[in-house]
Amino acid sequence: MSVSALIVAIDGPAASGKSTVAKRIAKELGIVFVSSGGMYRAFTWLTLEKGISPADTDAVIALLGETEFKGGEEEGLGTFAVNGRFLTREELSAADVNSNVSVIATIPEVRARLVAEQRAYAEKTGLVMEGRDIGSVVFPDTPYKFYIDASPEVREQRRRAEGITDSIAARDKTDSSRKASPLVVPEDAIVVDSSELSVEEVVERVIAEIGVRSGRPS
Repeated sequence: MSVSALIVAIDGPAASGKSTVAKRIAKELGIVFVSSGGMYRAFTWLTLEKGISPADTDAVIALLGETEFKGGEEEGLGTFAVNGRFLTREELSAADVNSNVSVIATIPEVRARLVAEQRAYAEKTGLVMEGRDIGSVVFPDTPYKFYIDASPEVREQRRRAEGITDSIAARDKTDSSRKASPLVVPEDAIVVDSSELSVEEVVERVIAEIGVRSGRPS
């Protein structure tokens, strides 16, 4: 398999370290890192910007039909635009976006549209994509599926260190119990517990497993 055709799916709960690991792996492999959550955050930002309550499902779906998504790349990092606007990191991680993105992500129509957009992104380039349903729903056929986990206590500490105060337990319950693409360990995924591992150790293990599964040495 060529690097351009390589699709690495990395799933896991909030603050498991999957985003940091995914970025490092993409850099090691020389392909694009894409955060699926960035797309959900972008649409959540747009919803709030339009003055629409995320709980107003009909209004959110109507807005979705009027929204154009565009994927791009900047220095190896995947970027997303909503209706022609690329959002800053600060906008995507704003407190109101953090507190509402899980609500937006539970809407089946939103997930169906964004899954299609994520698959379209992969038609252009090899990538490492992280999220909560990448190996289970978005790219179920890729042989490179990983689930990065950590204990709730460790994840709470990491979240606080990032200055984010939302509840890990509440986020886990929302992500795992939603009807549309709930957070699960994908079939055939390799589970890596990062609780007592450094980022380097997790990256080394994932890169090694990719080499094994591709039939090539890492």
